[in-house]
Amino acid sequence: MLRVDLGVFAHDEAAGIAAMVTGLRAQAVPPGVDLRVLVLANGCHDDTAARARAAGAEVADLAEGGKSRTWNRFVHHLSRPEADLLVFADADISLPEPDALARLILGLRDRPALWVLNSQPVKDLALRGPRTLVERLALKAAGGLDDWKTAICGQLYAMPAARARAFHLPIGLPVEDGFLRALVLTDGLTAAEDFSRIDGLDGLRHIYASETTLAGLIRHQERIVIGSAINAALFAHLRALPLPARQAELRRLAADPAALSGVLRASLPRAPFGFVPFHFLFKRLARARIARLPVALLGFGFDAIVYLRAQIRMARGAGAGFW
Repeated sequence: MLRVDLGVFAHDEAAGIAAMVTGLRAQAVPPGVDLRVLVLANGCHDDTAARARAAGAEVADLAEGGKSRTWNRFVHHLSRPEADLLVFADADISLPEPDALARLILGLRDRPALWVLNSQPVKDLALRGPRTLVERLALKAAGGLDDWKTAICGQLYAMPAARARAFHLPIGLPVEDGFLRALVLTDGLTAAEDFSRIDGLDGLRHIYASETTLAGLIRHQERIVIGSAINAALFAHLRALPLPARQAELRRLAADPAALSGVLRASLPRAPFGFVPFHFLFKRLARARIARLPVALLGFGFDAIVYLRAQIRMARGAGAGFW
């Protein structure tokens, strides 16, 4: 029997949690797989937990929110000790194929050398087509979606339980999947990167809703920039420690809600860029082709707005709202 625990990360998802639970319950479970689905209702201000239970789900109603904090709770405390594989899913996605979970589970089982197996993220806009300028911009802003086989898409992925339990994520990370990717590739920042540890499964996909307003798109991109800047500062902090001390520091950052802010106050701003490294501002221009330069310049204007807002938010200490 292959024991699999699936954690559904849900924060104020009352509007869609019943549909998510219903969709998961309709997924085909392969013979020989003992699948447990646990809704992780974390820091909710609505009735997400009650609606998930009414839809037939097992629910962990967690008073404290945050994706990385909830990841630690699921991996180290709420998943079954005997679980072989762990699946991580956001509550606001949908699985268009009835065998999606089966393919993810069996795909990881059949490749024991993998540490992470991803599903391909697909924007709903890509399926129906953009209707407005903002929606076209939202599709252009999805630059990272083409690297889904080498990144970790936090919306839906699976890990061997023993691999996941080797890690602890600092409480408050805005971009926890990027931080986890670095830990996986480097075995907790103790070795050179090994890109063979992460892959995506061809033909396996999940659908997620894109931002459809300019304000929402700016907020989303701002979170990504702030989260990536925080990750960069944390990596520098951890790599400055002796190898044996890095795992202990990660456990401290995963246990103390104030620890991340303390590290950031000590390490940021950093000359000459301040709080957010320059490459987040110029990355679009750096990969632009001459023929597409006008489009790249338009994108650079959008990136500049996001970059300046991220700098200001972090300078004011309001970046803590993201972590």
